[in-house]
Amino acid sequence: MSASRQFRLASRPVGEVKASDWDLVQAEVPEPGEGEFVVEVTHLSIDPAMRGWMNEGRSYVPPVQIGEVMRALALGRVLASRHPQFAEGDLVQGAFGVQEHAVSDGSGVQKITVAQGVSPAAYLGVLGMTGMTAYFGLLDVGRLQEGDTVLVSGAAGAVGATVGQIAKIKGARAVGVAGGPEKCRLLVEELGFDAAVDYKAGDLHADLREHTPERINVLFDNVGGEVLNQGLTRLAHGARVVICGAISQYNNTEAPSGPSNYMALLVSRATMTGFVVFDYADRYPEAAAQLSQWVTEGRLTSLEHTVRGDIETFPSVLLELFKGTNTGKLVLELA
Repeated sequence: MSASRQFRLASRPVGEVKASDWDLVQAEVPEPGEGEFVVEVTHLSIDPAMRGWMNEGRSYVPPVQIGEVMRALALGRVLASRHPQFAEGDLVQGAFGVQEHAVSDGSGVQKITVAQGVSPAAYLGVLGMTGMTAYFGLLDVGRLQEGDTVLVSGAAGAVGATVGQIAKIKGARAVGVAGGPEKCRLLVEELGFDAAVDYKAGDLHADLREHTPERINVLFDNVGGEVLNQGLTRLAHGARVVICGAISQYNNTEAPSGPSNYMALLVSRATMTGFVVFDYADRYPEAAAQLSQWVTEGRLTSLEHTVRGDIETFPSVLLELFKGTNTGKLVLELA
């Protein structure tokens, strides 16, 4: 059969991921066994969590092992099938990895029917794990109430942009923290945030005070570091801090120090909770139905940054994620 390329982890990165941390391997397109099907990957989800998956050590999922295909959520078309529930031509979503073709037994795979006016990439973003993360993180972990003020870090990223929009749908006030005036403008003018703070502009502490005069009830953190530390100074009584990620820390070569303002949790009688969206797998259909309805109604915007290229562009696209050049969900569409 024809050849299929895949990226395998060659070494554990130290700091920023380097070209030498990857092996680009050419393999044969697999043949499906009984109860299996073969997928041609069309879209790769580029996620901050990928950096953590490359590290050795205890986490919420096992690390990618040296020599293994890099883990990635993806969309693809079924090329050949010996599985009763998947037919040739089906569009499917699953953890197919960074490769051009994958074989699957259907575990954890969903069939996708693309709605009119919605891009396939949206099913890796607001209608996929990104949307699920925002939905459960804000509504279940953050226990959002109408009238709350929500502060979202990394607000122009995939999860953050969705969190702010859901907060507005639910009758809350949304304040985003993002890098640069263009991203802040987009949050307010296009996504409906009430305010946006540019963490690159100067005095983050003063800017947060200005835009959260009555403090915050939910702090949804995707960034960690100083943004989290300053957000803690704005907690209202009984606030909920949701730890979704810490993209500012993932390439550190030394262990990050904890937030020095953590005593604000005591003073405010607040809680800080970490969560992983996989814990809500049995409720994915609930979230998917609600997110789809909001998108159809025009109340929730799917914000995507799609890069088109071949599989060889993957390492450079991954690095763009940590430079903050993307707005919304970063997706690599394979030529």
